[in-house]
Amino acid sequence: MIDWVPVVFVTFKVLIFGTCMFFAIKWHYDQGKKKGMTKGALLRTGGKVVAAFMLALLGVLLFTFGLARMLGMDLSLP
Repeated sequence: MIDWVPVVFVTFKVLIFGTCMFFAIKWHYDQGKKKGMTKGALLRTGGKVVAAFMLALLGVLLFTFGLARMLGMDLSLP
């Protein structure tokens, strides 16, 4: 039987991060519109922010799995 606590916490974390990223990008988009930036420049900047976040997330994931393997934890699925 699956333990429900990690499922609930991971789901909560994904929802919170997704919502925060949406509002952060929306806020920056609105600020750029106030300054008169073009739509293409705003979309490129938003894309760069999303790409940087995904790379940081990948780095944290790889670091976590590397540390877990170094400590001898079994990461195989049953």
